[in-house]
Amino acid sequence: MSKIEIALPAMGEGIIEATITKWLVAVGDEVSEDQSLVEIATDKVDSEIPSPVAGKVSEILFKEGDVPQVGQIIAIIEDKSKGSTAGDNLKSTPVQHETQETEPINAPAAIIETTEKPLSGMLHKTSPLVRKIAKQEGLSEQELQQVKGTGLNERITRNDILDYISKRNIQTDIKIPSVSAESNQPASSAVEVIPMDRMRKLIAEHMVASKQTSAHVTSFIEADVTDLVSWRSANKDSFAKREGQKLTLTPLFVEAAVKALKEHPWVNSSIDGDNIIVKRNINIGLAAALPNGNLIVPVIKNADKLSLAGLAEKVNDLALRARNNKLQPDEIQGGTFTITNLGMFETLTGTPIINQPQVAILAIGSISKRVVVVESAHGDTIAIRQMAMLSLSYDHRVVDGALGGMFLKTVRDHLQQPR
Repeated sequence: MSKIEIALPAMGEGIIEATITKWLVAVGDEVSEDQSLVEIATDKVDSEIPSPVAGKVSEILFKEGDVPQVGQIIAIIEDKSKGSTAGDNLKSTPVQHETQETEPINAPAAIIETTEKPLSGMLHKTSPLVRKIAKQEGLSEQELQQVKGTGLNERITRNDILDYISKRNIQTDIKIPSVSAESNQPASSAVEVIPMDRMRKLIAEHMVASKQTSAHVTSFIEADVTDLVSWRSANKDSFAKREGQKLTLTPLFVEAAVKALKEHPWVNSSIDGDNIIVKRNINIGLAAALPNGNLIVPVIKNADKLSLAGLAEKVNDLALRARNNKLQPDEIQGGTFTITNLGMFETLTGTPIINQPQVAILAIGSISKRVVVVESAHGDTIAIRQMAMLSLSYDHRVVDGALGGMFLKTVRDHLQQPR
């Protein structure tokens, strides 16, 4: 019977460690192939590590709350598959990522014995870290029942509990003395103190760093998407029946952007020192709002190789798993261009901040009916059309106004001439 070492996998560029948030198995447990062993959290996303083989958990080398490095062995599985040879000792690669492999580091032999008693009520949906936070904040088990879990099987994650605590603090109307600008005396008005959660801190750092890095410029263009909206309305039912996917406008926007990036490849680039790195692969990031108000950008890899049906499937899948906190670390890495849809909030337009290290981001404003002048061979007429404002924020170090304008015009032309 061979032993399989479960190493903490590489999980994307810049990620060197992860927090063990919850062991889903214990020493001595029988596990099946691809069964989730442990929940982990990084600075970018929460994830799970599956077992590469069927067998028995013989050792767990890190306890919940520990922070192992990428490549360290966190558990050992006794492989019970046929053809295994006694004495074999293999390192598993449970998750494949597009990063350089890291050699395993010797991990401390801190084996966890499962002596914890079974938990009742909501506690079985919480990790020791969550219970520790709840205890520190004075939350009762009854209050925990009000926390909506976004983890696997609706488990309560650290972000869930911190979110709940933040909102609870607001509701209690915390009053902090402040100083009046005129009298220099403490003011009596109440203020709200809302601690940033981990993701909000990362978003803040990323946005500030982007503004400090890139010379931001934004250009705008208006698109008549009447024909596009009509085409989608006429074909969405047959598309869903044929492809098994809901057809929204988002994959149509992605398709138009991909075509424009092929025509203007410098917009699909990054900067390395004094060099412009033009990317051959077109990986489209889609900015998505999460239920807790934070933002995440899942990536459609090789979007230029996908049909409209393939784009629709990817868009629907990534959007659903983003809302349910089910994205894998490599699914938010490697984007070369980003699209953000402002229309769902009825926002006319905006000036989005570039998602580093990219050089441009496209914003799609809300689609609204307006009276416009329509040119035809028979002269100008007044008509009610479906109009949308497109905006492109770009890094002026790479993209000049002419290129930015041409790219926007190309996107608009593809949107105005649906298949």
